[in-house]
Amino acid sequence: MTEQRLKPGTLWPLLQQRRREALASGSLQTIATTWKFVEDGGVRFVIRMAADPARKGEDPARQSERCHSGGPPPNPFLPCEPDLCVAGISETHLALLNKFNAIDHHLLIVTRHFAHQETLLDSADLQALSLCLAEYEGLGFYNGGAVAGASQPHKHLQLVPLPLIDASGPAIPIDPLLRTIPRDAQVGTVPGFSFPHAFVALDAALVTQPRVFADALHEGYRAGLQATGIQAVRVDGATRQSAPYNLLVTRDWLLLIPRRRAEFAGISINALGFAGSLFVKNQEQLAVLRRWGPLAVLRAVAQPTTPAA
Repeated sequence: MTEQRLKPGTLWPLLQQRRREALASGSLQTIATTWKFVEDGGVRFVIRMAADPARKGEDPARQSERCHSGGPPPNPFLPCEPDLCVAGISETHLALLNKFNAIDHHLLIVTRHFAHQETLLDSADLQALSLCLAEYEGLGFYNGGAVAGASQPHKHLQLVPLPLIDASGPAIPIDPLLRTIPRDAQVGTVPGFSFPHAFVALDAALVTQPRVFADALHEGYRAGLQATGIQAVRVDGATRQSAPYNLLVTRDWLLLIPRRRAEFAGISINALGFAGSLFVKNQEQLAVLRRWGPLAVLRAVAQPTTPAA
């Protein structure tokens, strides 16, 4: 299949066309869900639940049993299934449909050659994401390592369109918290997030110049890493990140959260959880979320706050 190279203004129609074709061929295996809302701390969390809990398939929040660091790295993305290939974004990255998706038009931004998911993002990664964010309003995210909910060891960012549910509420559930953050400091924090994290405001007007936006995004990402103490380290002769983390990116801001565990009471948490969107497999897990509250669950899987000296 001849690769479709991305041209400005074409990603959304290409994504829609490829989704229709992949659904028709059976290559795209959408996970049917219902959703509930759980209010906590001023956020109306969206809780997606598998419509058929007995269905065997991928947990869209996490499939980390296949994300490992030992042995020859498998490549689930390349060569790409023809019906899942959307476009070549750049010389370094491809856009693919997420085969096991609970959100429609869920895009993967994948490196053309193997790079490990537990390496820090570089300018090429963020340029590829910026090119996609210039095409349509979306929420980009990165699960930095297995503990952060990474589905594969092959480096990949992800992008889902906004709004996450419908236009009747906030495009992203945590938006009400973000509106109160002063934008005068380079790095801020989110009210109600009582765990280490870093919020960085971005200039959405720059998105029409993807390279310029990518530079600003890279600078903000580095500031977030520094604020949370994450850096590059050498592990068994390879460069890796010093801690697992989640990253959320829109045209307006980025949010970086270090992680300490992958799940809470069997509920897998990836980056979307910190945007206010969680996935549960059944009513039992939904009951756990309601009993503990989503913010307490997020606090339990994030890095603990270091006591003041």
